[in-house]
Amino acid sequence: MASPLSVSVLLATLSTLCLLGCTNTNDTPTALHPPEAVPATAESASQITVNESSFRCIRQMTPVRHFYVDNLQGNKEGTLAAANAPKGAIYPAGSVVQLVPTEAMVKREAGFSPPTGDWEFFELEVSSTGSKIHKRGFAEVNNRFGKNCFSCHVPAREPWDFICESGHGCEPIPIDHAMTGALQRSDPRCGEPVLQDGDNMALFKLKVMVFIGGIVNTINGWLN
Repeated sequence: MASPLSVSVLLATLSTLCLLGCTNTNDTPTALHPPEAVPATAESASQITVNESSFRCIRQMTPVRHFYVDNLQGNKEGTLAAANAPKGAIYPAGSVVQLVPTEAMVKREAGFSPPTGDWEFFELEVSSTGSKIHKRGFAEVNNRFGKNCFSCHVPAREPWDFICESGHGCEPIPIDHAMTGALQRSDPRCGEPVLQDGDNMALFKLKVMVFIGGIVNTINGWLN
């Protein structure tokens, strides 16, 4: 079993890859249609407070295919309706979407950030003591390697409300479901890892990818 320290270091390093939502699924692509509106709730007009306590063990959220969702205003049903809408839908305010423990998208109040569809992007540091917000923002947010998380999601603007999955127009990420699943089951905020068969190998492959990626980025830095 991978040690908690090694998993925590791996998660911290992976937070630089902007993995959120760009799921490399094998689902059949769905034809594009205008997004349908999810019924608004009374809470949608109120201000949403997002702080470090807003983010918890990813497995305490609700699984949808290969990612997890929640709603900070209690409208989880509206968030699930949008996530499962076959023709795409606008997520209600307060929605939280996470693919891996170290990255999150939160739907803010209507009109809060029109260019990003009111989504705010978060890069998190996670440990057994909880979550720390390392970086947050909107279209201007870049990860440590200078890659813009928002630009990854732009192809899925309509009708998927910026949520990337296979067939949503986003570029595939370099890790597969086995790897993201292993990371989800290794979230240190959840206590002891609950690894399944194959998770140790998936985590090992991730470590190799992170190591090689670090070398490549170092060399590119020297050349530039």
